[in-house]
Amino acid sequence: MLTIKEIPTSGYQRVIEAIDPEANLHCFIAIHNNTLGPALGGTRMYPYPTPNDALQDVLRLAKGMTYKSALAEDGLGGGKSVIIGDPVTQKRDRLLLAFGEVLNYLQGQYIAAEDVGTAPEDMIVIRRKSPYVVALPTERSSGDPSRFTAHGVFRGMQAVAKKLWNNPSLAGKTIAIQGLGHVGSKLADILFWEGANLIFSDLDKYLLHHLSHLYGAKTVSPEAFFKTPCDILSPCAMGNSINSTTLPQLQCKAIAGSANNQLENPSLGAQLTQKNILYAPDCIINSGGIINAAIELDPTGYNPIIAREKVNRIYDRLLSLFEKAEHENKPTSQAADEMAEYNLKHLIGKRMTPLNF
Repeated sequence: MLTIKEIPTSGYQRVIEAIDPEANLHCFIAIHNNTLGPALGGTRMYPYPTPNDALQDVLRLAKGMTYKSALAEDGLGGGKSVIIGDPVTQKRDRLLLAFGEVLNYLQGQYIAAEDVGTAPEDMIVIRRKSPYVVALPTERSSGDPSRFTAHGVFRGMQAVAKKLWNNPSLAGKTIAIQGLGHVGSKLADILFWEGANLIFSDLDKYLLHHLSHLYGAKTVSPEAFFKTPCDILSPCAMGNSINSTTLPQLQCKAIAGSANNQLENPSLGAQLTQKNILYAPDCIINSGGIINAAIELDPTGYNPIIAREKVNRIYDRLLSLFEKAEHENKPTSQAADEMAEYNLKHLIGKRMTPLNF
């Protein structure tokens, strides 16, 4: 039997916990802010050690989605969901269908999509129970958003190169990628053809060996990744990777990756600036996926060409951010947060038309 509990949380519009023992479902959904539109964010499945770990993660991720959509001006709010469990051994249709019932409880205030531990095929199963899901591998939908996320990170790296070396080319630059999943592997492919020198790190040794051979990349262990000398460090795995332990180890000129919530806490942005490391805030550089999914909800229907052109704007958006941060003498992370909060306050990008499910 499915039970749903509301969790009053300061600073969040709605947070719920849902449990269905028969379906082996235990999940949290957080809606941080829907000032600019309904909340949209991925559904992450991960074997969190405790329910509180899952709750804290969904709260961080949901807030990050608010800022990401506000900066992208996509007419969406910020939300996220997490399912406690191993996606390899515990993901079943019954669990996903029960999760669809939880989505229905929120009546469209939150819209789900694929994320770490889930795939577009899982969204099809959820769609059998709920309309509040996007990024399905169907003709009318946008499918796997990872190619748009990867392209957006690439465009962000070009902006970094333009800022640091006055040339957007990444040819000959050494780029270290942590995490070779949906996004990281596609990013590696783009960068290979751009002529970058690649360094890979991943927990999956078979995948690491296969892709390093495919792209002629060097490999480093997860423990050595943050110590690796490189031009651009690209975290593309889980969040909080830049923390009090890893930051002193950094030997890069810039950080530009697809992972969410890369900084463990806001003060680290200033420390990166002090180390002369240019940080491309994740709420901008990894927004390609949400930009793509938002196009799917337009009344005119999904158009990948429109999505591509909007993702390309990440380049200009980051260059503007870098200039703002430099002019105002503040960390890029702080400047990005202030830009997002300005858009929220002044309703910039607010959705004025109903969603098309």
